[in-house]
Amino acid sequence: MVLAAKQIGFSNPLLRRNPSSPSLQRPPPSLSFPSTALPKRTVLSLSKPLRLSSLTAESPVRCSAYEADKSEPQPTDAAAAAAETKSEAAKKLKIGIYFATWWALNVVFNIYNKKVLNAYPYPWLTSTLSLAAGSLMMLISWAVGIVETPKTDFDFWKTLFPVAVAHTIGHVAATVSMSKVAVSFTHIIKSGEPAFSVLVSRFLLGETFPASVYLSLIPIIGGCALSALTELNFNMTGFMGAMISNLAFVFRNIFSKKGMKGKSVSGMNYYACLSMLSLLILTPFAFAVEGPQMWADGWQKALSDIGPQFVGWVAAQSVFYHLYNQVSYMSLDQISPLTFSVGNTMKRISVIVSSIIIFRTPVQPVNALGAAIAILGTFLYSQFIGLGCFWSNIVEDSKIWSLRSNVSLTGCHAGKALIRQDMECCGPMLSSLISVKSGSEGLDVDMCSQ
Repeated sequence: MVLAAKQIGFSNPLLRRNPSSPSLQRPPPSLSFPSTALPKRTVLSLSKPLRLSSLTAESPVRCSAYEADKSEPQPTDAAAAAAETKSEAAKKLKIGIYFATWWALNVVFNIYNKKVLNAYPYPWLTSTLSLAAGSLMMLISWAVGIVETPKTDFDFWKTLFPVAVAHTIGHVAATVSMSKVAVSFTHIIKSGEPAFSVLVSRFLLGETFPASVYLSLIPIIGGCALSALTELNFNMTGFMGAMISNLAFVFRNIFSKKGMKGKSVSGMNYYACLSMLSLLILTPFAFAVEGPQMWADGWQKALSDIGPQFVGWVAAQSVFYHLYNQVSYMSLDQISPLTFSVGNTMKRISVIVSSIIIFRTPVQPVNALGAAIAILGTFLYSQFIGLGCFWSNIVEDSKIWSLRSNVSLTGCHAGKALIRQDMECCGPMLSSLISVKSGSEGLDVDMCSQ
């Protein structure tokens, strides 16, 4: 489908009635919306600017329009408008349930994971059991038909391999960190992941970012440093584990973005395949670093100290690890990356607060201030990165949009841009909504793509 939007200016109807005067002639404003087959164009000409309230990607194209001096479009079908409102409300409720479930599962996992590591300080085996539980759950789901088995080939697994290596390193490093320091401190340091992302993208990939993105790194780095310096139970191994986890997950995201484009695997199945491949990578290293003898001795000690409920803790942390990651990947299928990033920031807050309360972690006021500054910086980063990279992401991903032909962006805010010249959008819109507002100076184009 092609949308061609041309610059619209205000015109006087009296001028159009006297075409003989060459100095007063103006081309009439027009908006043309060709059908999918493009047999011919339909032209709308009005003396007032048009506001297009919606455009759907289905064929044929359906539009609703209203004059610029009207505050709201008049629905042509009350039942259709009510159904659309109901559908939007249901979608928001679904996203809210995803977020609440994601946060709750993550909090439960972190609590049980820390309990297990306190009694059984073997993070390599604990990490392996988490991946094994998730892999087993998904294999059973595929076997009984609860989840559709993904269609993969050798090229898919070859592309997934570097992603799995980075995921394995990040997972183990985070578990090592939580075995040495408080859960809250690990997550405060892990909130500095955006700083690693920007630095790696800038110096290794050559990407550039707006100044606001670089400025948002100041509170992130400063807050993490303040928390580290004032942590009562600081441990260098725990600190470095969180830092390595940040770096590994940045490379995981880069490999995933570069290599997995065009792979038709849903979020749930994608994470299942990632877990299985990570399990194969991690298992031999777990045997080499810790080994069965250490595991057996530690297991007996933990059972004698904690009792049979220790087995339940191990099972719970393994299962909840997979569930919270699975829900997070499923939510990415429903929301934008910017919304996901904000949700991830709020998740860290919930984990930090809940772990401090449950484990009664002593926190100094200056330490809490550092955590608050770091998390605030992470939130600002998520806002600025979505603001500054909106159009570059659209142009880069040709599956969603291809912007061509004399496009001049004179302002960009929250996904809106003022376009002075003709714009041509090509390619499938993927359930996108386009709202074109015309004026005497240009077109204000608001695009929201999921």
